[in-house]
Amino acid sequence: MPLTDYQATLARLLAKNRTFDSYLAGGAAILIEPNTTRFSRDLDYFHDSEIRVAEAFAADQNSLEAGGYSIDIELNQPGYIRAIVRKGEQATKIEWAHDSSWRFMPTARDDRVGYSLHPVDLAVNKVLALAGRDEARDVVDTLHFHRSLLGLGALCWAACGKDPGFNPLSLLELLRRRGRVRAEDLARLALAQPLDPQVMKRAWLDALDSVEPFVASRPPEETGCLYYSVSRRAFVDPREATDAVPHFGRPGGVVPRITEK
Repeated sequence: MPLTDYQATLARLLAKNRTFDSYLAGGAAILIEPNTTRFSRDLDYFHDSEIRVAEAFAADQNSLEAGGYSIDIELNQPGYIRAIVRKGEQATKIEWAHDSSWRFMPTARDDRVGYSLHPVDLAVNKVLALAGRDEARDVVDTLHFHRSLLGLGALCWAACGKDPGFNPLSLLELLRRRGRVRAEDLARLALAQPLDPQVMKRAWLDALDSVEPFVASRPPEETGCLYYSVSRRAFVDPREATDAVPHFGRPGGVVPRITEK
């Protein structure tokens, strides 16, 4: 899995302190799966309130110190703590942050890390992050989700549920300004395998071109939802599953209602 051995060891140590409202998210949660294309440079733990950030950091600090790790705190403010955790010659950054509790799915129990954000919420968050910043790592991750989880059209459609300030086409317009990935940008990433900027660019343009047909196929009143297929037990492109039904998010997330016929 594209976490370093050191990061994986830290994540296992801190797994006992994770709960449904204190969970692994960000790049590390995306990249823990074996088929991803880069290594994360840090561990990100998200929390549903500023109080939970402070509580979780205190518990993690105790666990780390008991395990022989040193903690150099770089920033400590309400709702956000950033530290470098070292042991011997190895080190990684860990962040504890407050994030909205609004999500499509409840956080998921994971034996490797305790709790983590569900992949569909990781994907939606990544699309929104990319809309607001031009980072090569975000393009790499978004293309990974487009290929392996849900197409970019479905993700843009759903992202408007988490951030109602967007509509799918305004979000697409921002994404069209991203994706200028140069070889030196990729060289700064810890890639699990080499990536060709020209191949990435073609894939990115194809992904962008898939958004408008998706939007045109959906009724406006369903903007901001995912689509769940009972037969596949998965979130899908509704054009490819006749039993796909809308699934809207809410604070804490919600498990899809499954009605067997």
